[in-house]
Amino acid sequence: MTGRILIVDDSALSRRTLRRILESAGHQVIEAVDGTSALESYFLERPDLVLLDLTMHGMHGIEVLEKLRELQPDASVIVASADIQRSTQGMAQAAGASGYVTKPFTPEQVLDAVSAALAGAGDATH
Repeated sequence: MTGRILIVDDSALSRRTLRRILESAGHQVIEAVDGTSALESYFLERPDLVLLDLTMHGMHGIEVLEKLRELQPDASVIVASADIQRSTQGMAQAAGASGYVTKPFTPEQVLDAVSAALAGAGDATH
């Protein structure tokens, strides 16, 4: 199953890496560099899934996630972060994330989480 995926990350390298992985699997990719543009892009583009970094300039990823879920309760969001702490993963889950992948990204890890989220499986944590 392929979809339209919004990548939100202030790192050009991370966005490029995720774009390469996702496009190789047939997904269509939209990019945003911060929380404000992510919220705008989400409502203009209506992606099937969001891959969201936590540590960005301006609005923190958890804040973006909470706003998305508040405005669009069924938004599907996978947190994509270098933070491997269980407490951070728990915080993301509590805020409504449907999955969590850690940097550095591997194609298998990302595509497994994306497939699970697009299929509606509850836990896409890798």
